[in-house]
Amino acid sequence: MDLLRAYALMWRSRAFEDEVERLFARGALYGTTHLATGQEAAQAGLCMALDDEDWIMSTHRCHGYAVCRGTDTYRLFCELFGSRHGVCKGLAGSMHFQDTARHNAGSSAIVGSGIPPAAGIALTLKRHGKNNISVSIFGDGACSRGTLHETMNLCAVWHLPLLFFCENNLYGMSASSSRMISTDSISARAAGYGIAHETVDGNDVEAVYNAVKKAREYIVSNQEPYFLEVLTYRQKGHSKNDRCVYRTREEEQYWLQRDPIALLEKNLLNSGKVTENELKAIRDAEKETVSEALILAEGVKDEVLSIDEARNLTMAPETFFGPQPHPTPGKVTLSFREALRLALDLEMDCDEDVILMGEDIGAYGGCFKVTGDLYLKHPDQILETPVSEESFCGVAVGSAKTGLRPVVEVMYADFSTLISDPVINHAAKSWFMSGGKVCCPLVVRLPEGSGTGHGPQHTQTPAAMFLNVPGLIVLAPSCPQDAYGLLTLAIRSNNPVIFLEHKLLYPETQTFDPSEPVLPIGKARVARTGKDVTLIAYSQAVNVCLNAASLLEKQGVSAEVIDLRSLKPLDTQTILESVRKTGRAVIVQWANSVASASSEVESVICSDAEAFEALKKPVIRLCSEECPTPFSKPLEKAYNPGPKQVADAVLGLF
Repeated sequence: MDLLRAYALMWRSRAFEDEVERLFARGALYGTTHLATGQEAAQAGLCMALDDEDWIMSTHRCHGYAVCRGTDTYRLFCELFGSRHGVCKGLAGSMHFQDTARHNAGSSAIVGSGIPPAAGIALTLKRHGKNNISVSIFGDGACSRGTLHETMNLCAVWHLPLLFFCENNLYGMSASSSRMISTDSISARAAGYGIAHETVDGNDVEAVYNAVKKAREYIVSNQEPYFLEVLTYRQKGHSKNDRCVYRTREEEQYWLQRDPIALLEKNLLNSGKVTENELKAIRDAEKETVSEALILAEGVKDEVLSIDEARNLTMAPETFFGPQPHPTPGKVTLSFREALRLALDLEMDCDEDVILMGEDIGAYGGCFKVTGDLYLKHPDQILETPVSEESFCGVAVGSAKTGLRPVVEVMYADFSTLISDPVINHAAKSWFMSGGKVCCPLVVRLPEGSGTGHGPQHTQTPAAMFLNVPGLIVLAPSCPQDAYGLLTLAIRSNNPVIFLEHKLLYPETQTFDPSEPVLPIGKARVARTGKDVTLIAYSQAVNVCLNAASLLEKQGVSAEVIDLRSLKPLDTQTILESVRKTGRAVIVQWANSVASASSEVESVICSDAEAFEALKKPVIRLCSEECPTPFSKPLEKAYNPGPKQVADAVLGLF
């Protein structure tokens, strides 16, 4: 090991963090920060032992890893200032930045949240045949998170090249690991998952380096994960306002005597191969480099993106020009589930980076038999998962950000609460937090809705949960043709897509030509033309409206039915053109009304001067009852608006 290089890196990290501390002390930086002073041996030892194309994904205590990985300190200071010259254009700040040019996939401000995406990077490396590894860096506090244990199990089952790198600095914020962890050794827990493990002195840079080298060789040779615990100590508080009242000054003094830089200095001097003056020259050079970077960064700290520039970095451009499937021209009759299967089949046929992840999607064919026998045709692209939604969805996110195009099947949409962290905090923010560098082409398929007798925890419609999240696309087809077309477009999209599939639609059939162009994402479909009233719906409620339109026709009322198809982005133009024409609007959805898609549609209509002026009567919304879905069959039937209820509401407008 090049100990002088290690010494230089450790001092660069220390000097950077010292400057950050001073900047916060005089109010020159906004927000908060988490210093890793005293943990430099873990940072330098890890980064020096890795190959240039190995990936790291760290925690919110992340500056030192970026510095040791080679991130320019000028751009890092700019990021902390919020400047457009920052490594992520000032959009990520201290806790969320990433530097993919240095194979740094970024940090996560949520404890343990970055572990599954790091495993996803390992999945990409494995599928692409790379002899590289991914490293998930986390602290002792994360060892109480269930997602760590889910991911350890998943990595062991799938044989993923991931190094679990646990920085045990003895405290998860203010709680000591001795009080919060039930075992003497964190790394020993890995044995329960059949994962090789080791614990080393995290303040000895050479020990860390050798341990990582050993772990990396094991991972690459055996294509198995490894767990390394490095014992260290953070000399500063958890964050900028932490005065460390939870630990004694005697404890702090003990660990100051074990400062990793001081220990390395002593070893270097004792070796007789270097003089104090030579070490001083290295220290001074690193401090000067950091100081000069800060001066330059302070000079441009007020050069920030405009709000328009920031907003335009919410969604990645749709630039995927990979191989396109060519379905045989001609009409076919397919059910909704068969149409979805065809889309998955053709996309996996022409792009080996398209993979399908989920529970029971192999020989069982999926909970609702959508995947069917695809496992026979695409055995390498169908990845059955353990029951660990948060983690396998997080794995999908990490793989999507590094080259794969995963489609995640969640057994029931109700379980989307479990995947909310990777989808909302990672996938949806990927393009934005990376400053427009890292897209996340992920599709999450959610079988949703009532009418099947599955009760309150298996029949929810979670569209509203995702509609308020910038960076997500939300699709909800109502017919087999759109199920096929929209899923195809979703897989090709460079943005994360929530794909809602109402369970009652699965057996519905339609005759169509899969080779014909489909309406794009963000475009509504006029399912039926009319002149007297506009019925607006999505998913299963479209069929309700079509049946209601037939009833109304017998009453001499001509109803136009708009199938939204895409809830986000929303086709406001088609909605407004129809309402301006008919002067009446009824919005129907099989979901609860508060803060929902129907709320947004009503707002669109009432906020447009021309459409509002054209209204002959107020807009009506017909939604599910404002309670959980009842199990009782009669109550479940009464829970959602039916065709007669819609028709009666329309007649009341005349």
